[in-house]
Amino acid sequence: MELQSGNITLRPFRDSDAPRLAELANNEKIGRNLRDGLPFPYTVDDARNFIERFRKVESFFAIEYKGEYVGNISLSPLDNVYRKTAEIGYFLGEPYWNKGIMTIAVNLITEFGFRELGLARLHTGVYEYNPASQRVLEKCGYIREGVFRKNIFKNGSLWDEIRYGIINPEVEQYDGEMP
Repeated sequence: MELQSGNITLRPFRDSDAPRLAELANNEKIGRNLRDGLPFPYTVDDARNFIERFRKVESFFAIEYKGEYVGNISLSPLDNVYRKTAEIGYFLGEPYWNKGIMTIAVNLITEFGFRELGLARLHTGVYEYNPASQRVLEKCGYIREGVFRKNIFKNGSLWDEIRYGIINPEVEQYDGEMP
């Protein structure tokens, strides 16, 4: 499945994305805003392994801008009593920052999560030192729900995590009665 708006396309990963993924992800500025699962340095083998792992997952997408691979975006559905919720995650290569690309990508995957996956809620946590990501989420209608104080241990320091969430408008008025 592909999702598109203007010059932005969310699409399945391709083997040919590996060299560009490695180039973009091999950047300390990217790694400092992501979880520790992203190795540094980031190699083409790391990229190939990532693509192989997530190429068939329906809620993990490559981001294309004007036909060029520029980053990733995903929804990770939760389970058990949280099964109508997913966590959104993303990264964009530094040369593409401040172009409005991620705002469009977040809007596309949010709509996909609500319409195609039937999710009631999406959320994510952003590190306190990443105001650009906070602005993207706010532009896309995500609400700052709280601060998890000193919840992140990254690069030898403790940081606050800013939690954002959005509710599917179709369930916003849900009254709690079981259907």
